[in-house]
Formats: sequence, structure tokens, C-alpha cells
Amino acid sequence: MSSSITIRNLVKDFGSTPVLRSIDIDIHEGEFLALVGPSGCGKSTLLRMIAGLESITGGEIRLGDELINDVAPRDRNIAMVFQNYALYPHMTVAQNLGFALQMQGTDRKEIDQRVRQAADILGLDQLLGRRPKQLSGGQRQRVAMGRAIVRRPEAFLFDEPLSNLDAKLRVQMRTEIKALHQRLGTTTVYVTHDQVEAMTMADRIVVLKDGVVEQVGAPLALYDQPRNAFVAGFIGSPAMNFIPGRLQLDGAAPPHVVTDDGLQLPLALTPARGAHGDRVLYGARPEHFTLDASRGAGADVIVVEPTGSETQIAARFAGQNVIAAFRDRISARAGDRLPLWPLGEAAHLFDAGSGVRLN
Repeated sequence: MSSSITIRNLVKDFGSTPVLRSIDIDIHEGEFLALVGPSGCGKSTLLRMIAGLESITGGEIRLGDELINDVAPRDRNIAMVFQNYALYPHMTVAQNLGFALQMQGTDRKEIDQRVRQAADILGLDQLLGRRPKQLSGGQRQRVAMGRAIVRRPEAFLFDEPLSNLDAKLRVQMRTEIKALHQRLGTTTVYVTHDQVEAMTMADRIVVLKDGVVEQVGAPLALYDQPRNAFVAGFIGSPAMNFIPGRLQLDGAAPPHVVTDDGLQLPLALTPARGAHGDRVLYGARPEHFTLDASRGAGADVIVVEPTGSETQIAARFAGQNVIAAFRDRISARAGDRLPLWPLGEAAHLFDAGSGVRLN
């Protein structure tokens, strides 16, 4: 049986409040798909609908060729890993891992074999006799993942599984989850509010806003070619900078954007859409600034943040607060003036009203 997941025209209402609207997503067999978006966008609700934990107002969900709208959660052969681990505190690690199989009436020998295999995959061999209170947060998360693995499901669903861990452990666990997916090849749907997690782990990302899919694509495709200003601002850390202005296409000079304080920002090419004089947002990612004294534009430094591998500078540029990131170690302090300048060949351009991408 195929473990692809097909979502068509999916709708979810809570009373008279729409939560998800006309969701269409094809999740390929063996794919790692991340659902991202701000709080309240509907990503966890969508995941719970796939799991069968939320009812469907309209549309359909298929696992392979099977329509599963009305299939009970226990019969969907989908395993879910929750944010709070949901381990049984009175059971050992081994008992937690094998409990679902025990409830299904699986043979004891088969349970023991699967538990040992999962423990070996996740490095839990030495912890099988412990109880959850004797484990660290990362170990508890491994047990929760192991409990899903022993079921050998058609798909894994992860609901913000790393949000309770500290920063260092989050980095370690996202590497382990990605390595686990590469080893098992099981279709995986992963909900997170952390777009860095999504960028580093997923084959494709679905960006949601207010219950609507804004864009679906590979991480770098979303980063390099965001469909609109919302996706551009959501994908990337630090976020893209947006500078308002008017598009200049009069032919007397190369295409550019004139900011509200008269600065002329470069564009490498004439945008595919947009007319002379249109109000636009000029998008520049932090790493796409340079220091160019020949331009004559100055930026007033607000904060300097050296991270070791790069220097991030918050500055006032073209009437806006912007973040610029440099691989070099910049010698600057708050109050200094730097000749900051965006790279025209890397600029993004959006309609100021609709946010739609123009170039």
C-alpha cells in the first residue's frame, strides 16, 4: 500500500469560525514535509485532521488510495509524536515502547523484537529499564519517537516535538530526526513554528497563513523565490528587510526603486510585473547587503551583534530599521555610520498593497 497522503479541498470550521480553507496538498511517499506558519494559522489542526483527532468539515484526506475521512485514528496506521511526549510515567521505557503493540494483541516475542530494534536505532538500549522521570528531555523525546517506530506505520506525524527542549538539544534532535527519516524512509509530516527547523529538515515546506496555503516548495525555492511578502518575511532568519518606495521604469535610467526619502535602490532587471510609479516593497535579505562607500548612502548603526561566524548589524537605512549580516568581523559600534548598500542582483520586489511578487 502506498503511504502517500493526498489532501483535497480540505475545510475545517470551529462553529462559525473558519480555521482551514480549501487546502490542497500532495504529500509524496517517503517525503519529509514540514507545515509552518504563525500561531493560529491552522498547522496543528491540519496535522490532527490527518491523524483523525479532529473532524473534517469538508473535503477529503487519502492515505494511498484509501479515503480515511471516517476511519478511526487507531485504524489509520499513522503514528503521532506529540510536543509533550505523552509517556506513561509508571511504565519503563521498554513498556512504553511496546504498549501500543500489546494493546493490538501482538505476540510477546514480536513486541520484544520490535522494541529492541527501535531502541537500537535511537540509542535507548541502556535505558529500557528506566522510567520517564529518570530520563532527560532528549531521552524522553527519543522514547516518544521509538513508540511510533515500533508500530511500523504508513506515516509519522510530528507536532512541534522539539519546542520543550533547550537550544543545543533542539539542534541535536533535529539532526537525529532527519537521520531517522533517511534511515526509515517513512512518509513524515512535521509541524513547527520554527522555520529554521523546517529549512534544515524538510524536503518540502508548506507555508500557512490564516488557514490558507501561501506556498509549497523546497526550502531553498521558498527562500530564493518567495511567492509573496509574507512568505519572504517568514522564511529566513534573520528575516528579509522590506523598504517601501516607488518603482522607476521610465527608461531614462536602469530600473530602480526610489525610497520615500529619495534613495535610489538598484534592480538588476526590469520586473516582469509592475508599472512605473507603482508603490512597492524592496526586499533585501540580511546577507545581501555590502559596504560600498562609493554609493554615498549611509546607515546609522543601532546594535552590533557578533556571533563569531558572522556579524549582524541593526541599522537605520532608507528610513527603515534593517538587519545586515556579514561573514567578516565588522568593526562598528552603536552610533557609527556605515556605507550600507543592497545588492541589486539579489533584490526581491513586491507589490506594496497585495504583497505579490513582481520580479
